[in-house]
Amino acid sequence: MQSGSVIPWITAEILTPEAISVASMGGIPRDFAGWQRVLQRQLAKTPALYDGLSTASLTDAVQVCRELAQDVDLSIPTKSGAHVLHIRPVLGPAADVHAVRLWMGPGSISLPPPTHAVGAIWDLESQTIAVPSGIAQLAGISPEEYTPAISIAEFFHRISGFDRHVEVLDLLYDPKPGAKLQFEASVTDKTGSPGRWCVTIRARDDERGRGAWWLIEDITSRQAVMQWPTLESVGLREAHRRAGIHLAVVHLDHAGISHWLTDPAPWIRWDYLFKPSDVFHPEEPARLKELTDRVRGGHTVAATIRTLDYDGGYTPSSLMIYPYPGYSNQPLALVQFACTTGEPPVSRLPPPPEEASEYLPPIGYDRQLRHQVAEQMRRTVIC
Repeated sequence: MQSGSVIPWITAEILTPEAISVASMGGIPRDFAGWQRVLQRQLAKTPALYDGLSTASLTDAVQVCRELAQDVDLSIPTKSGAHVLHIRPVLGPAADVHAVRLWMGPGSISLPPPTHAVGAIWDLESQTIAVPSGIAQLAGISPEEYTPAISIAEFFHRISGFDRHVEVLDLLYDPKPGAKLQFEASVTDKTGSPGRWCVTIRARDDERGRGAWWLIEDITSRQAVMQWPTLESVGLREAHRRAGIHLAVVHLDHAGISHWLTDPAPWIRWDYLFKPSDVFHPEEPARLKELTDRVRGGHTVAATIRTLDYDGGYTPSSLMIYPYPGYSNQPLALVQFACTTGEPPVSRLPPPPEEASEYLPPIGYDRQLRHQVAEQMRRTVIC
C-alpha cells in the first residue's frame, strides 16, 4: 500500500478508437503517458492488488466502462483485505466516452471525488466545438453562459496564460491521423477566481466526422501555480484599447476569426453565433479566400469587408491584412479591423424573444449574449 500518500485518480483518454493513454494523474498532466507503464507503477505501490488485478484485467474493465458508458465498481479480495476498483466515464456532447477516471486501493479508504472533466468535439465543417452542459461545472464558466457549441475564438478568449494558439489551429484545421496535443491554460470566472484547465486533443477523420475529440479537465488546486498575464501584455492590450486598435488572427480560407490579440472590435458580433463564419456577410468569404495567395506571398492587403453587427445587419469594416508573423501550416493572417464610420456604432442587443417576431430568425445564442453583456455592465459599475 502507498505509505502516507493520497491515492490519485488516473485519467485515461480514449479519444480515438485505437488510443488509450494517461492524460493526467492526481490532477497533474501526463502528456499521453503509456497506459500499461503507469498502471504497472501504480500496482507496484499497492502490491496487494496483484492478488486480483493485472494490467490486462484493468484494461478489460476500462473497455466495459467505455462500451456501456456507465460506472464500474469492483470489489477485489486480497490477502491484505478487501480492495476496490472504481472507474468513471467522462462523457462528451454525444454521450460518447472520451476518457475514464480510475481509482484503486483499500476498501477502508474513503473514495475522494474526482475533479470535473468533460469531452468536447471540434467539427471542422462548422468550425465549432460541441460541449456538454457539464462544462459549466468546471472553473471559469457558469450555467448561464453555457451554449452547446462555441467557436475556437470564444475558447481562446476564455483562457489566458497561453501562447500555443498556432499548434492548436494547425491540428484543428488539418486533422491528420495520429495528431495529438495536450496543454494547460488559466481561466477566470465571473467572480475573478482563478482556475486551471488541462486540455487533451486527438485529431479524427473517420465515420464520426472530420475534426478532433477533446478532453477538458479542471485541474484547479490551491497548490497549482496560476499563470497571470505579464505587465508587458497587459500594457500592450491597454495601449491598443485606448488607441482603438483591434487585431485578430483570421483563417482566410475558412473566413473565421481564430482569436483576438486585443480587445474584440465592439461593433462586430463575433461571439455566441451558431456558425462562426456568420461574422462576415455571406458574399465576403470568397473575397477573403481570393486574398490568400497575396497575403502568403508577403504582401499587406487593404479591403473593406461587411461584418455582422449586434442588430443583425452588416457594417462595413476596413481591414488591413498582414502576413502572419509566425510559422503556420494554415493560411492565417493578422488582421486589423477599423470601423469605416470613424466612431464605432453604439450597438444594442438582439431583441428578447417576445419582441423578435418582427426581426429575422436568431443567428446565435441571444439569451446568453444578453446575460454576458449584463454581467459586463454590472462589473463595470462595481469597478
